[in-house]
Amino acid sequence: MSQRTTLPHRAPQTAPEVREPAHVPVAHVIRGGVVEGVHHGSVVVLAADGTVEFQAGDIEAAFYPRSALKPLQAVGLLRAGLPPLDDEALALVAASHSGTDRHLAVARRILDTAGLTEDDLRNVPDLPYGAAERDDWLRRGLAPHRLAQNCSGKHSAMLLTARTRGWRLDTYLDPGHPLQQEIATTVADLTGQSIAQVTVDGCGAPLFAVSLHGLTRAAARLATAAPDTHEGQVAHAMRTHPEMVSGSGRDTARLVHAVPGLLAKDGFEGVQIAALPDGRAVGVKIADGADRARMPVTAAALARCGVDPAVLAPFAATPVIGGGAPVGELRAAGALALRPTEI
Repeated sequence: MSQRTTLPHRAPQTAPEVREPAHVPVAHVIRGGVVEGVHHGSVVVLAADGTVEFQAGDIEAAFYPRSALKPLQAVGLLRAGLPPLDDEALALVAASHSGTDRHLAVARRILDTAGLTEDDLRNVPDLPYGAAERDDWLRRGLAPHRLAQNCSGKHSAMLLTARTRGWRLDTYLDPGHPLQQEIATTVADLTGQSIAQVTVDGCGAPLFAVSLHGLTRAAARLATAAPDTHEGQVAHAMRTHPEMVSGSGRDTARLVHAVPGLLAKDGFEGVQIAALPDGRAVGVKIADGADRARMPVTAAALARCGVDPAVLAPFAATPVIGGGAPVGELRAAGALALRPTEI
């Protein structure tokens, strides 16, 4: 159950209101020329100067960013004393990885640096997140492991930071632990608002409620940060190793490859952030958590950001299948789809 927690922060703003978000239609499922389904959600597009250029739905209500919060948590770990990591490992710290052998090897390397093992992790045991990786895991007769769970890079780095600072390791996931307090301070600073609520994410780590506007503002801060800052280090690692942040063939990694300089991270329950090096940024939340609507809506938002629609075309719609053949598509709808119409 969610709990209200007093957290230190430097942000002068008040916390976003905890309320039922006023989401609006953002995507249509069209089959044979008929709207078969409607996905509601909220979208924000920020201009390079940080002003809101477009919004749909409720961008100020408190919500949980899920794994889209990981880039901010990675910055918080660096601020808290995470020792320097190479770009590949730092990208994994911000990852929801697919569970390839490479992902697991890098997570294990982070633990080795701390003199720890998988047994010290407190995230939930799981199968690999990637479909191909999960199938291979099962073919090999392997059980769920903590290292295979998609958040193991973040958890390994949390342990390394706690070990470096001399903090308790067994309680590193407690919201009152100094490690989590440092991360909460960073989330408040980067989003520019106080944390509205604290709960537990699927992996067992504390999860902080902010607004979609605040989360997108934080993404822009990372994307525009100087290379020698903690924010800039995380952004550089994520841009240069998108497959470590997700996995080969995953849509967010493909989007980063398609749009030069893009910083992007997805999260469960239909969350996506993406930011360009000049500060233009988008944030997406699909109300029902449907992952299938996340990327088409993100593509439409990036088009409003000025990204070339031709580049976004592979992400702008997903086919609706009937009898084994395409009979329609899922694409952005409502005010979001009014401009540009050609994507």
